[in-house]
Amino acid sequence: MITLPRVVTADLVETSEPAPESLRPWLVELGRIPTVLDLSEPFAHIPQTATTIVLRAEHGDAGATRAALVVGPQTKASYSRASKPAGCVRLRLAPGAVPALLGVPAADLTDRVARLDDLPGPVAHLAAELIELEHDEVVPYLENELPRRIPDDPAQRAHRRLLATAVATIAAAHPLPVPELATRLSVSERQLRNLFTTGIGVSPKHFARIDRVRRVLSRAEDTPWADLAAGTGYYDQSHMTADFRSLMGVPPTSFLRGEVPAPSPCRALTRFR
Repeated sequence: MITLPRVVTADLVETSEPAPESLRPWLVELGRIPTVLDLSEPFAHIPQTATTIVLRAEHGDAGATRAALVVGPQTKASYSRASKPAGCVRLRLAPGAVPALLGVPAADLTDRVARLDDLPGPVAHLAAELIELEHDEVVPYLENELPRRIPDDPAQRAHRRLLATAVATIAAAHPLPVPELATRLSVSERQLRNLFTTGIGVSPKHFARIDRVRRVLSRAEDTPWADLAAGTGYYDQSHMTADFRSLMGVPPTSFLRGEVPAPSPCRALTRFR
């Protein structure tokens, strides 16, 4: 029997819901992490392929300090310990939506954190209003603002559709190798890599690695390691363990026992102006 993870992760404390159809061109999911009061345990940030707008509220003696941040794709896990109680609303952007919303290629944000209002895209102008909204006010506000602020670009719309198909194929039970995926999508491998770099921020191969590790974590409660490796697309259990260690910093058994790297300070903000 595999023990339950002892490390606190966003996935364990977050409640999430799919974005409504009206916002699907730009968002895939809205999540909410309630104010975390226990500051004694390390917090694990699992590798993530999506770029996320984070509306964060940190609570101190002088009241709440609010910020609108952009967290780019995270290619490896990080571990931190909060200094103050904090909670947030997280808006995960759809594949291909970063350039239109934030005004930069997604690769410019990979493994970075920036202030939303530092970015050149149209959503930067919404930062001040977004941080003042209650959770249930965010969707109506975006439904009103995004359609009139984001130009309808047919080329970007086609790229988003292509990336959505590619992402769904990679996340399938038996994902295709990159050359076969490119052939199925009727693009060259180079075009496919460029689409992923610009619209998602990681290569198709790294996207698949992150997706597999996240699936391992979601199914690790009661699945034997060998079955888990076979069911998530690895060659064997040793391949799964090596890839998990590369992205998470420790092997699966250590992570599930809570034996993780020492917490480090939160990632410094990247300046875009």
